[in-house]
Amino acid sequence: MMDILSTQFSDYLNNLVPPRSTLIQEMEDRAEKEGFPIIGPACGHVCYQIARMTGAKRIFELGSGFGYSTAWFAKAVMENGGGEVHHVVWEESLSTQAKTALDQLGYSQIIQYSVGEAVAALEKESGEFDLIFCDIDKEAYPQAVKVVEKKLRPGGVLIVDNMLWSGRIFDDKDDSAETNGIREATGMLASNDNWITSILPIRDGLLLALKTV
Repeated sequence: MMDILSTQFSDYLNNLVPPRSTLIQEMEDRAEKEGFPIIGPACGHVCYQIARMTGAKRIFELGSGFGYSTAWFAKAVMENGGGEVHHVVWEESLSTQAKTALDQLGYSQIIQYSVGEAVAALEKESGEFDLIFCDIDKEAYPQAVKVVEKKLRPGGVLIVDNMLWSGRIFDDKDDSAETNGIREATGMLASNDNWITSILPIRDGLLLALKTV
């Protein structure tokens, strides 16, 4: 992923984030070393802040990687008095890595793990969620929005990563399934009166959408 923001601006935002635990910093270092896509400190802190502001106790992650974003959400849920965070990935190895790290962080009692296709996993869940985070294959974003609308409670928040897509959404010649998926999902949310939607221009674009009904 190419950062469309200046290094100076990105560094400034990341430096505003309060100090993290050693393990969280190790996860950040690993992601940088391996080129593994994580949301990073600034977006992670925004996710944590939104979960705290909304008092979220039930969170579902569509795409969770090795647990970095999960850690931010789990921290918020613990501070909100407890609840559950659903960590969902395709690969068993990532799920195992996440569980190891999140157990060490003290979140074992609130995290539920599953391996498989994330949208299908969400669709199978009973009840409504307070917050849903989406960071899956971009061509699947439109379908994810349809399922999220059924699974998120009124007043709940949807957070979607990579909505600026390294600037590719601005390229009229880019007709890829991934880029068009992001464009379609953005339009679905921005044009629907049931959502209040904004995109924060941090990192690769973080979409926030409040479900009003």
